[in-house]
Amino acid sequence: MKNFFKIFIVSALGGALTLGAYILFFEHQVIRGELSSNEMPQTFPASYENASVAAAEKTDFTEIAEKSIHAVVHVKNLSTASSRTNPLFEFFYGQSGGSERQVVGSGSGVIISSDGYIITNNHVIKGARQLEVTLNNKESYNAEVVGVDESSDIALLKIDKTNLSYLPFGDSDNLKVGEWVLAVGNPFNLTSTVTAGIVSAKARDINIMNNNKRIESFIQTDAAVNPGNSGGALVNTRGNLIGINTAISSQTGSYIGYSFAVPSNIAKKVIEDILEYGNVQRAYLGINYEELNSEKANEFGVASTEGVLITRILDQGAAKEAGLMANDIIVKMDNIKIANFSDLQGFLGSKRPGDQVDVSILRDETPKTVRVKLKNQFGKYEFENSDFSKYFIGELAPISKSDASKYDIDYGVKIISLKNEEIERTYGVGAGDIILAVEDQKVSNAQEVDQLLKNYQNKDYFELQILTKSGKIGYIRVRSN
Repeated sequence: MKNFFKIFIVSALGGALTLGAYILFFEHQVIRGELSSNEMPQTFPASYENASVAAAEKTDFTEIAEKSIHAVVHVKNLSTASSRTNPLFEFFYGQSGGSERQVVGSGSGVIISSDGYIITNNHVIKGARQLEVTLNNKESYNAEVVGVDESSDIALLKIDKTNLSYLPFGDSDNLKVGEWVLAVGNPFNLTSTVTAGIVSAKARDINIMNNNKRIESFIQTDAAVNPGNSGGALVNTRGNLIGINTAISSQTGSYIGYSFAVPSNIAKKVIEDILEYGNVQRAYLGINYEELNSEKANEFGVASTEGVLITRILDQGAAKEAGLMANDIIVKMDNIKIANFSDLQGFLGSKRPGDQVDVSILRDETPKTVRVKLKNQFGKYEFENSDFSKYFIGELAPISKSDASKYDIDYGVKIISLKNEEIERTYGVGAGDIILAVEDQKVSNAQEVDQLLKNYQNKDYFELQILTKSGKIGYIRVRSN
């Protein structure tokens, strides 16, 4: 009997403990189901005030967040993709050409003027047949693409709406590591999402853009950024736009600690170039370089382990004209520290040909400052007619009446003399052949070719449709670097 009571008491006590544990740990849990990818939730105003950065316990994000969410929009990209049929069916019955299905992508954008200009990432709107922008108050508008720049991954959109809330640009050069920032966007289609973090690093090159002319000088933060945040705002504690959120470092596709933004100084310069010139005006120093570290410093016999070492001065470049020399070490540009090439690239990305900058160097370990007037890739301060076509192809002229009659065409540009030896070696293209189109756009004179090459200057390659002297039509790829 005693054993029975012992067993009863132990069982009762065990049951009570089990019930209590269940109530404590499980009764109030929320069960979350798996979500499918579809369900988962000119000049522009600038403010370069130099306010001191507040400590974390003294920083109130509420006013900045309220202002920012009304200036950040949801961008929906409506595009199409081919859907191929069953390959066995095609083998027996021939190709049906497949079908097209609608693809919906989404991201974020930032209103930068009250009259409807919006900045976002190029990868957010790439391939779109239709773009829809939804404001924070749920009003939706169709958007047009004003221009894009693949190298910086920046795009400029416009909607037909006025009196909009917007964010002024801040000075990203004055951003400090450790400074508090907000990331505002639409991750997983969850609109008006605000996260906070600090600036973890500046001038990061993470090698994410498959483009040999890419500009990677990112602001790195630990503010949570996820798919859908691309094109959204990185805002400082004064409510100024200091970056466009662009990428995350992740092995899973979701945020795991770090995010990256295009600095506002680069983004602002890109969109102003698009509005004023129709394309981005790249500034070049005209050098070959090596980044310094202990190993490179020993190799080149220099004392400094930080900076950019000039290994060669290019003919007709800005550096040569200013008197810079091989083995000079660039340590500052206009008082901006240059520790590596990403610093230099980021600085030049905010400048245009014709801008004058102070370049601080070490020459034989002696500090020196040189005034440099930056040039474009052709060693000039401004583009001239046929710069691009002469450099990448050669001398061009409209087709003659006899060529038009012989080949039964009413458009095309004839190669009079070929400068690009690579396409001659690779494809056998030469003088007398005719360019019918650039990137599938028909051309009739050298000016049209030049403008298209200028528009596509940031691509690794551009494609030409060629009519050879023998009457054959084909496509060739020309390197744009």
